[in-house]
Amino acid sequence: MAKLVKEKSEKGRLHIDTPMMGESLVSKEFLRQTESREYFRMHPDINVLKIGGQSIMDRGGEAIRPILEVLRQAKEEYKILLMTGGGTRARHVYNIGVDLGMPTGVLSKLGDKVAWQNAEMLSVLLSKHGGVKIDNGDNLEQLTMFCRLGYLPITYGIPPYGLFEHPAEYGSIPPHRTDCGAFLLAENIGARRLIYLKDEQWLYESDPKKTPEEERNNIKHYDRISARELQALDLDDLIIERPIVHMLQRAKCISELQIIDALNHPEHILSALQGDHVGTIIYKDQEEAEE
Repeated sequence: MAKLVKEKSEKGRLHIDTPMMGESLVSKEFLRQTESREYFRMHPDINVLKIGGQSIMDRGGEAIRPILEVLRQAKEEYKILLMTGGGTRARHVYNIGVDLGMPTGVLSKLGDKVAWQNAEMLSVLLSKHGGVKIDNGDNLEQLTMFCRLGYLPITYGIPPYGLFEHPAEYGSIPPHRTDCGAFLLAENIGARRLIYLKDEQWLYESDPKKTPEEERNNIKHYDRISARELQALDLDDLIIERPIVHMLQRAKCISELQIIDALNHPEHILSALQGDHVGTIIYKDQEEAEE
């Protein structure tokens, strides 16, 4: 534990004596010693709900309005932070940026504007029910206060990496987009639940949208799977962004996430909030937790 010690001088200056003073902070052995027995959870009652951009927002009012009605009901019983994805418009700007040879960090800055627009639209639609748009870099310490006052805070999901975005493993599209942003925020505030609102009932072994209709019933799906197992499968496509699988294995507060079909079953939002197993649950298994 750090302590203040008085320097041996007439000026009486105070210095911090800490075990980390002489460490480079890259030693594996030393870093293992920094693991906390229990991590502080800033907002343990907040439920982070991430609404898909392409899967829901881009489909317009017919898709969005039933979900908003369920959210209006849910906010009376549960504390909710709603986070938005980008969708087709983000893909369009990525396409132009890639064609122009833009680096990954620039593409990240371009894509966040679309998710911001979706957050703006939802805050307007929910304004009479307490919807309020907040920036994802400010006001996050006040989430519980917002919810206790009857608000439904809304922000965009893209994490604020910008020009500091990590290089992509494949190609140049930013690897940390709105799904990752929702995960990172939920983990760091110690959220109660993390729920992704999508347009598919489960996590499938291949994308049903790219499979002929007569073969879709034969696609294997997973209603519960560990992050370790999912990583080992190394599927070509996923319903959530790939880095989340790796981050969940290292998570300190989030032990699982849930993917539900809110497009066709808006009522599943309430079911997931109350702890029912609908859709797919991806979890950090005990073996991972002990490593």
